[in-house]
Amino acid sequence: MSKPDEARRAFLVGAAVAGAAAGTALVPEANAKDDPRKARAAAAAEHAHAMTGGHGVFFNDEDAVTIAAVTERIMPGAPGKPGARDAGVLNYIDLALAGAYADQQDFYRRGLAALETYCQATFKQSFAQLPAARQDEVVGALAEGKATAFTWPTAQAFFNTLRTHTMEGMFADPVYGGNKDFAGWRLVGFPGAQPAFTPADLQSRQPFTRAPMVGLQTQAKAPVRRG
Repeated sequence: MSKPDEARRAFLVGAAVAGAAAGTALVPEANAKDDPRKARAAAAAEHAHAMTGGHGVFFNDEDAVTIAAVTERIMPGAPGKPGARDAGVLNYIDLALAGAYADQQDFYRRGLAALETYCQATFKQSFAQLPAARQDEVVGALAEGKATAFTWPTAQAFFNTLRTHTMEGMFADPVYGGNKDFAGWRLVGFPGAQPAFTPADLQSRQPFTRAPMVGLQTQAKAPVRRG
């Protein structure tokens, strides 16, 4: 993995660790139960997710490929170290935009269109078709606000939102569609919910990795079977 990749990963992982409760704090806004509209949207998203087995709740195939590529450059994977693809960040963002983040759908549509225009004008290719080094150039241009073709959202706003949502998809509870197989939690040594901690566990300064690692989905009640 290149030094820029290592630095980028180190920054995001460090930010997640600094959050202390990364596994529970980085989640879509407010519980859907507090807003009937969001509850309906979330239910629809879950149904569509179950039918498609992944992306496609909000993103079409082309946009899904682009988002997967961008988020992987923001949080690149490496041997033994999961990245955005490994953690299912695409699925997290897709479900969020069909539910709790539905108000950001136009933001993403316009941002993705501007990104495509910029990449075609600059490199004659879509973002996902570019080699990693070129993709990093584009990500850098977004972060610095130097990518042309953006009006609303601005290039920086689009990048900042994607970076935030990438972090959420990496480190939020898996119930929201990302952090697949607890990839993000394992990366930062966050144990999730545990049935019990031993005195040695509480005194240890080493990352906690012992299974089981439990997410919010375990709190759902099993359906009652009737004779």
